[in-house]
Amino acid sequence: MTDWTVIATRIGTATGSPFAPRTTRAVGGGCINTAMTMRDGARAFFVKTNTPARLAMFEAEAAGLAALAAAGAIRIPRPICWGRTDTLSYLVLEHLDLSGPARGAAAGRQLAALHRTRSPTYGWQRDNHIGSTPQRNTPSADWASFWRDQRLGYQLELAAANGYGGALQTRGERLRAELDTLLGHQPQPSLLHGDLWGGNLGYLPDGQPVLYDPAVYFGDHEADLAMTELFGGFGAEFYAAYREAWPLDSGYGVRKILYNLYHILNHLNLFGSGYLGQARGMIDRLLAELR
Repeated sequence: MTDWTVIATRIGTATGSPFAPRTTRAVGGGCINTAMTMRDGARAFFVKTNTPARLAMFEAEAAGLAALAAAGAIRIPRPICWGRTDTLSYLVLEHLDLSGPARGAAAGRQLAALHRTRSPTYGWQRDNHIGSTPQRNTPSADWASFWRDQRLGYQLELAAANGYGGALQTRGERLRAELDTLLGHQPQPSLLHGDLWGGNLGYLPDGQPVLYDPAVYFGDHEADLAMTELFGGFGAEFYAAYREAWPLDSGYGVRKILYNLYHILNHLNLFGSGYLGQARGMIDRLLAELR
């Protein structure tokens, strides 16, 4: 029995209706997983696969999608099933047509509504992944401690293990020591997508926004908003709608750099030294705020 036959059988079990795909087509765009669509003529499913050892990553992603969907604020693809065959792990999601027109104002309002979902602590019920990097989510009552240890600290540890020492580490440790001063506030823990760049937002044919590929945790809502600005931005309508629904606190311009440093360090660890200069520059800009 092939992997795809196993997955199709498990889709049938999960949905309560036998599934015999007529076509299986590769989908491009990802750099972590392999993606396919499976169709039987009436139904279609989106399938992500990786090595068998990556099953925990898919389990955490399914839990994150369920948490975002439970908030009822924005459309999220529904997880169907996940598991492992002899040669791969997989996650099956409902297939959504994301060919619709961008409606940034709707996305901004709905993201702000998502962020109104609260928790008594920062972090999440389990660790997950940011890309293919493990993301630690041990609950904490203090935001600065959470960001110092489970975000910047962990990425700096990985960078040191990958051979990036010197000024990155010494200045990075100085930055970690000054986080209470730089953050300047203790935000309420908001439910975050966690990996909110433009490639993880799409639109249905009627313009309804859809979020996917999350790295969920509870944290400062500004951390999600900051990442939307990291790789090109989401457009003026998106930001105007978000800020109308939830005005930003003073100091966001500095915190934005701090929050996005986490993602640049992660890119350094995932993709190599092309991000080293950017990471160092962001640390220097943040340290300059302390003078």
